[in-house]
Amino acid sequence: MSYAHLNAYSRLLRGAHEAAATGRDWQELPRSLITASWERSLEAGIDPESKGAPLVYDVSRIKDVRQAHPLQPLVPLIAQTLTGLADEVLIVTDGEGRILWRDGNHTIMRRADQIGLADGHQWTEDSVGTNGIGTALAAGRPVHVYSEEHLMRVLHIWSCSAAPITDPDSGLVIGCVDVSGTSRSLHPATVALVAATAKLAETQLALRMHERDERLRRRYESLRGRPGVLLSSTGRVLLGDPAGDLGERLRLTGRRVILADGSVALVEPFSDGFLLRPTPSAAPAALTLTFLGERPPRATFGDLDRPLSLRHAEILALLALHPHGLTAEQLSFYLYGDEGNPVTIRAEIHRLRAQLGDAIAAKPYRLTCPLEADFLEVRRHLSLNDPRALAHAYPGPLLLRSESPEIRRERDELEAQVRACLLRYGSPDELWVYAQTCNGHDDYEVLERLAALPATDPRSATARSRLGV
Repeated sequence: MSYAHLNAYSRLLRGAHEAAATGRDWQELPRSLITASWERSLEAGIDPESKGAPLVYDVSRIKDVRQAHPLQPLVPLIAQTLTGLADEVLIVTDGEGRILWRDGNHTIMRRADQIGLADGHQWTEDSVGTNGIGTALAAGRPVHVYSEEHLMRVLHIWSCSAAPITDPDSGLVIGCVDVSGTSRSLHPATVALVAATAKLAETQLALRMHERDERLRRRYESLRGRPGVLLSSTGRVLLGDPAGDLGERLRLTGRRVILADGSVALVEPFSDGFLLRPTPSAAPAALTLTFLGERPPRATFGDLDRPLSLRHAEILALLALHPHGLTAEQLSFYLYGDEGNPVTIRAEIHRLRAQLGDAIAAKPYRLTCPLEADFLEVRRHLSLNDPRALAHAYPGPLLLRSESPEIRRERDELEAQVRACLLRYGSPDELWVYAQTCNGHDDYEVLERLAALPATDPRSATARSRLGV
């Protein structure tokens, strides 16, 4: 674009920006990509007079977040590909627009610090309005945002080119690569170079995925009879589906999967993936346990759905946590400590078996039916490092009223792991969900993070109120 065209476009943008900021109709619209982004940003409540991006990760925790991110080993390759851009800043974010890595011209980076274009800050459209990172993530494609195209006035000296990075394993956008600078207009080739770099990262991710798949296939092929269908950890079908009826990927939400034909299959962990096994036509009813949070514990078994006494809930929780079974003596110790009496446990098990029948076997006591439990689901989300699913799956502690030593240990450990995961990897959305639980309600560190949100965010006001500031 020539300087004459840039000047004309800048004048158009200034008029449109003023109209958008004051709620008037726009006489001349920017290009459709920017118009759509402005509309999304204004609907999200972005103030054009805001001064920068919010900090969502404490800098002291950035190292741990980086180490856990799948782009970590690819950052040197990304940086090397873009080393020729000496007068700009290179940014790599996660899939939520949170900056994890930054490099480039030190003078420009000092200016970037003033607007939060730095490690730990979030650059989605609902945080800072139209910008290269947020708009690329929202549009799902490479974009260039020219200076006055930014909704926030403080960004009008910046131009940026960005492209999202999609993980071929999960199919999810896991990051964004961005080049930002204070020159009036980045070189026209910048957005193409950034897009090529994102594709290069995706290619490397695909190579690593294929290597993992091959290792998993070799382990599967060593099994006698090769039972079930082999799935990756993200639900991709790898082997054992000769007719192709399952498609390329299954959505894994628990130990059971309902297939397209209405049949039910069981999902079992296998190495770094899963095995999908069809259930027999006369498969036993599944037992579902709902033991998290402040609500009374409940069990669903076949057509039976009923609340449980605390003691029965404790026994079922312990059997769920010890799938290989427990003796009456072990159950007694886990429930009562040294003062336990195995005779009491045998009586309680007898009452439970009257309700659940063959779902509980003896010698040792163990669950023999398909099992789904909310606390086991939380464990699965922790193992997958999925903070969004984790926050929504965790309404509160395990069997809150239980004084069983083993239940208390499990409860405290689960709470600590959930809290640590959300503080380390969670966005404000996930932290807000956790803040609604009984332990999260007054959690000082969680509330501090939420209080740091823009003053216009109602979650910030609530957090500050709970903090008493």
